[in-house]
Amino acid sequence: MERLVQIFAVDVCAYAVMSNHYHLVVRIDEQTARSWTPHEVLRRWLMLFKGPAWMHEVVQSGHRMASHPSMSLVVAMYRSRLMSLSWFMRCINEPIARRANREDGVNGHFWQGRYRCQALLDEGALMTAMTYVDLNPLRAGIVERPEDAEYASVAQRFAHAAGSPFPGTGPKLMALPAGGAEESDGSGASPPLTLLEYLELIDWSARAVAAGKGAAMPDGIPPVLSRLGLSSEMFGDFVAAGGGHGLAVLGDPDSLRSWAVSLGRHYFRGRRLAAALFRRAGERLRFSSSKHVDRSQRLLPST
Repeated sequence: MERLVQIFAVDVCAYAVMSNHYHLVVRIDEQTARSWTPHEVLRRWLMLFKGPAWMHEVVQSGHRMASHPSMSLVVAMYRSRLMSLSWFMRCINEPIARRANREDGVNGHFWQGRYRCQALLDEGALMTAMTYVDLNPLRAGIVERPEDAEYASVAQRFAHAAGSPFPGTGPKLMALPAGGAEESDGSGASPPLTLLEYLELIDWSARAVAAGKGAAMPDGIPPVLSRLGLSSEMFGDFVAAGGGHGLAVLGDPDSLRSWAVSLGRHYFRGRRLAAALFRRAGERLRFSSSKHVDRSQRLLPST
């Protein structure tokens, strides 16, 4: 993943590598891919595959040959692949399968089946999916604190917030604003929460206990801001949108309707459940920057 993120027009929002599967939340950066020069497209493709001799000659010759009209169809094909989720997943899964088969001296399928994909239509869906993925190691009982997960994006984000180096390896993550939306890059690609707000959301979600839904963080673990060495007085109370997973599409009712219209469909599986989840979330969750809130109105535990 670390290598492929440097080649593809794909931003990783969250990931978790488990013992026999992994989860990814990604954003396809089509705008960036279309801004690449023909020379850049071919150069990136040769970072993935050996390629024919003529392609190496074109790349070595510089921009002049790569921009030749006869190359337009070739460049267009490789550009589309470099912003394709299917090709990104293929380039992750195929080398792993080949290596495992080689080590075991066998042939055939390594993965149980094709990857499953879920469309995230809005900010609430993005935050829900990221939180679910980052809490996978905790829910599986592998760690007691989310930041202790060795192969999960939350550990990288926690290390960044704490100002300490991340001891492991991992792909470059889509940045979360450090101190507010005004610090984003202006592309509109940044998630809606700051880094510390997102870690607060992770911390609150990790403490939530649901019967039969996996492990929760022990009560004795201090709040996330304390673990970062920060004062909770610096931050207001907030909550973030909730929702479900396991659906083909996730989003609030308006996003779901727009998605259906864009596909020319009147119905898709899980629409009512997804709409109900976000409708209830919208009724009970609010963002507040004030710390003077009556306890009966608090929706997240105070840190």
